[in-house]
Amino acid sequence: MFKSLIEYLDSIVARDPAPRSRWEVLLYPGVWAVGWHRIAHWLFEARMFFLARLINHMSRFFTAIDIHPGATIGKHLFIDHGFTVIGETAEIGDNVTIYQCVTLGGTNPANGIGGKRHPTLEDNVIVGSGAQILGPIIVAKRARVGANAVVTEDVPEGATMVGMKARSTLVPVEAWQKDFIPYGTPCSDRFDPATQKFEILQCEMETMQKRLAALLAERDAEAERDAEAVGVAPVRKRGKKSA
Repeated sequence: MFKSLIEYLDSIVARDPAPRSRWEVLLYPGVWAVGWHRIAHWLFEARMFFLARLINHMSRFFTAIDIHPGATIGKHLFIDHGFTVIGETAEIGDNVTIYQCVTLGGTNPANGIGGKRHPTLEDNVIVGSGAQILGPIIVAKRARVGANAVVTEDVPEGATMVGMKARSTLVPVEAWQKDFIPYGTPCSDRFDPATQKFEILQCEMETMQKRLAALLAERDAEAERDAEAVGVAPVRKRGKKSA
């Protein structure tokens, strides 16, 4: 058990440059929230729902992180800061990183559709601050959900989702994917789909301008040749005075 705790703390130190030692990580509210959830989840599976909920409410009071006792959590979950909500049927894999103000929300339980209502986050997923992942969708391995993104559909393996409603970035994963991206949000403009579209439009505009200039120059040259052939002086362009 002590070895597992050390491995857990080391996994957090590897993802967070702030702590100077493992002892600092022990003060993190996310660590306490996950620890309390382990107990609450054990009680929940033993059908001691009231005690499970009691521990859940105590944990939420002290950590500002609300993890439903029914949620299934793998190894080395790192919740960086508080105000995160994880629903009852959510499933979280190993080495997942979740930043503050994230919601793993579910579909409406009053619509008559039971069963799984909350998302599944597979191994090594990173969820940026303020992101909302809603419904029984799957965020596949190594996917990144950018800050304030709203995700309502399955996310492919290794994809980076940004925006509202979230869409995948246009850069192929194999070209730049790293083991860890803070907040799940690439900070270079070349990863921004809006910037990429603007650059594409700018290139197309420049190409069209060059073609138009070439066509105009070709037309003027043909007009001059035709004028010389019939012995008529070419018409001078407006705005230019004759010598």
